[in-house]
Amino acid sequence: MELPVLQHTGEDTGRTVQLAPEVFGIAPNDHAIYLDVKHIQANKRQGTHKAKERAEIAGSTRKIKKQKGTGTARAGSIKSPIFRGGGRVFGPRPKSYDFKLNKKVKKLARRSTLSYKAKEHNITILAAFTLEAPKTKQYLHILHQLNLAVKKTLLVLPQADPNLHLASRNLPKAQVTTADQLNTYDLLNTQRLIISENAIANITQNLS
Repeated sequence: MELPVLQHTGEDTGRTVQLAPEVFGIAPNDHAIYLDVKHIQANKRQGTHKAKERAEIAGSTRKIKKQKGTGTARAGSIKSPIFRGGGRVFGPRPKSYDFKLNKKVKKLARRSTLSYKAKEHNITILAAFTLEAPKTKQYLHILHQLNLAVKKTLLVLPQADPNLHLASRNLPKAQVTTADQLNTYDLLNTQRLIISENAIANITQNLS
């Protein structure tokens, strides 16, 4: 697929770039995408949930009523789960939700998502640019010139640019990342993928 290269002002540079078909033109694998997104979201879970069971509840351990003759069920402790304030039965315990996912599956998921974006014509190629200062207003002006101010955007750079990262940080619909930090969840969670012209080679090299 061949796409035009635009200036950050929205003007056409007259140049075009050829997107690698082995990265941007494969038959998407939906199951690989599902597994990678599940893996990313699982890694974000803290897993620090905890409920007290009957052995951890503070309270007396005396037998609260006699065994027989009351006409009700026998009860041995006020900390029993059947009483208010008692421990919870099989409550949640701290755990890790992480699971192993092969690198090849992760790469397949990213290639599949990029292929979807290319097929839906949701990729914009920008000539390399930078900001002289980390000004949110300047980055928002660039998005306005590209007619993308109201859409969720993901800008992919070849390497980290502190000014661009700081300028976009306060915009809820704008995100900036680097080619080596690109992941499936961020790609799916954006309406328009903006790729710096210099980052295409990095993406192709990482995912080929």
